[in-house]
Amino acid sequence: MKIETFATLEAILQAGTFVGGARLMNITPSAVSMQMKQLEGYLGKPLFDRSGLQVRPTQLAHEVADTLREALKGLDALRSGTVLEIEGVVRVGIIESMQPLVLPGLLRFIRTRHPKLDVIPIRGRSSSLTTALKAGEIDAALVAQPVGAQAGRLSWTPMLRRELVLVAPPDTADTPIPTLFRQLEWIRYDRKAVSGSMAAQYVNSQIGDVRSTLEFDNAAAIVAMVSSGLGISVIQRPDPATLHGYPVRIFRLGKSAPILQLSMVNRKSDDDSRPLGVVREAMAQACADYHKLSKQ
Repeated sequence: MKIETFATLEAILQAGTFVGGARLMNITPSAVSMQMKQLEGYLGKPLFDRSGLQVRPTQLAHEVADTLREALKGLDALRSGTVLEIEGVVRVGIIESMQPLVLPGLLRFIRTRHPKLDVIPIRGRSSSLTTALKAGEIDAALVAQPVGAQAGRLSWTPMLRRELVLVAPPDTADTPIPTLFRQLEWIRYDRKAVSGSMAAQYVNSQIGDVRSTLEFDNAAAIVAMVSSGLGISVIQRPDPATLHGYPVRIFRLGKSAPILQLSMVNRKSDDDSRPLGVVREAMAQACADYHKLSKQ
C-alpha cells in the first residue's frame, strides 16, 4: 500500500468529494477511485457508502485518517527537512539531587529546539513523584528505579547509573572502610528511599553492626554534617556545588558498591506522546552530558 493513498483519503475527507480530493492531490478522479478501492481491499471493509447519489465516507474512513494524520505530517516534515513543531505543557518531576545536574541542560535543549513546548519542573522524592505520576498529577519523572521494578502501567527508560560512595570528614586519612565504620558514626540516608535502602543493604552485608543514630532524607544536610566531622555516610557522589561548600573525603566502595539506576518513568499509555518523546530525548542528552563531565 502506497503512502500517497492515505494522503488521498485525507484529501477526500477535507474536500468532501472524490473530485475535490483529486483536485487537492493533483490527480484524476479515476485515480482517486482506484486508490480508494485498493485501500478498501487492504482493509477488507468499505470506506465509503456508495448507495446514494453522492459517495459518503464511513466512520472507518475517519478513523483511518485520524490514525495516520500525525504520521503523515511527520513524514512530510522529514522529507522537507523541517523540524516538526511540538507544543504544549509537560509536568516533569526530578528528584532533588538531580535537579542541578540535569535540569539546566534539559531546559536548554527544549527551549532551543522546541520553544513552544513548556516544561514545568516538579521537585520531590522518587516515591512521591512515582505516586504523583500514577495519579495523573505529573506526566513524567526522573527517579531512582527500584530494584526489580515491574513495568505494569509504567514505562521505565534508563538514563544514568550512579555509584554510591562513602563520604568521610575532609581530614580523614587513607583508612580501610570497615575501620572507618568502627571509628565514626554512620549517618544514614532515609531507608524508605531507594538509595537509602541500597546503602543499608551494603552496610549490613559488607560491614555488619555499626553505630548509627542519625537518619536524614536530605543529601546536602548529610554532606554538611560529615564535613563537620560528625560521621560518615553512603550516598550518591555529591554535586560540585555541595562539595565546594562542604568538603569531604570520598572513598569508592569497590566491586560491591551499590549502583543506583536513574530512569525516566511515564505512564505506558503515554509512550507515543510527541511532547514526552522530546522530554525523553532532552533528558537523555542532559544525563549524557553530565556523565561526560563527571568523568573529566
